[in-house]
Amino acid sequence: MSLMQRMRAWFGKPDQARADRGLLVFENTGEVLRAEAALRKAGLAVSVQGPPPELRTGCDLVVVFALADQLRVLREMKRAGLAPLSAAPAAGPLLEPVSLYLVKDFGDWLMVRAANMKLTVDKRTRVIVNVSGGGCPDVPWLARELTGKTLDAAPRPRDLGHTLCGYALDLAFEEMLRRCSR
Repeated sequence: MSLMQRMRAWFGKPDQARADRGLLVFENTGEVLRAEAALRKAGLAVSVQGPPPELRTGCDLVVVFALADQLRVLREMKRAGLAPLSAAPAAGPLLEPVSLYLVKDFGDWLMVRAANMKLTVDKRTRVIVNVSGGGCPDVPWLARELTGKTLDAAPRPRDLGHTLCGYALDLAFEEMLRRCSR
């Protein structure tokens, strides 16, 4: 069964709670990252989340956008030279995108996991005490570049790495900044 056939099979009547969002499905992670950057540069509010099981294509991410912006989103994709496998409403309980975050408070330390990457910070000093997870070859290097630095002094992971692990670590870093802002 093709991706479009699977999507049609799962779409029934739109769920009102999710009928205002759409999903862009891509063949690979690099396309998702380029799409997110292009859409944000165009001023569109988008997020990257895990795909619902029914839409997994080998890429572990989808771009979520306001369905009212679908024509503009598709126009921006064409302008950026990107062709999503699908652009569809996120309707129905089985097509709900999956959150990439898990936050765990260990008392003195706070850990944020985004996808498979974990970032742990000393809450009092804002010093990064651990980076772990993922399976990409740049994870040890990213850990070395970040560990021991404060959130304010550390480089952004997205400026260092170009893998899915680097992207996920940047999401964790961004969430950590939000949670530890003074």
